Amino acid sequence: MRGVSIKLRLCTIAACIGFGAALLPVAAYADGSGVGLRAGAGSHYQRYELAWVSPSLWQYQFSNSGSRLDLVVEAGAAFWKASGDRQRSSVWQIGLTPFLHWTFSNNVYLEAGVGVNRFSHTYFANQTLSTQFQFGSHFGVGVNLSPASRLGLRYSHYSNAAIKRPNDGLDVVQLTYTHAF
Repeated sequence: MRGVSIKLRLCTIAACIGFGAALLPVAAYADGSGVGLRAGAGSHYQRYELAWVSPSLWQYQFSNSGSRLDLVVEAGAAFWKASGDRQRSSVWQIGLTPFLHWTFSNNVYLEAGVGVNRFSHTYFANQTLSTQFQFGSHFGVGVNLSPASRLGLRYSHYSNAAIKRPNDGLDVVQLTYTHAF
């Protein structure tokens, strides 16, 4: 129940900040590149990540709506911590994920990506991952706060796509912040 409470708090915070910031007259996020911080919670665990986001590798500008579609790549390292006395209490993860970012004229964006990951162990928080290799599927929404920063909310699912059983998988809701340097 504690995990649900954390998820709801993260969602509420992100919604308040995101929707409030969406009203600001801000130019669209320059090229998508920067350093990202993510913090999230799942069922009986938390996840903390530092990621690098590439500049836009491909872009399509929608002429009528003022929105655009960008292809970027994220490379990140994350630390997972289990709640309570769950066994294996922590794992590390590295990953590489291509993302499509659809930015609308009001600075709100949608994102989706599927990438590859490697976990340090195959057992975490009383769940069996079976393989250190995992796919990550990500869906998010956010707002460009300024030309150099954005804030978002992302749902991520990690599993090995039934390459080996059992395939418990991990789900996490994350608050994301990216800043261009």
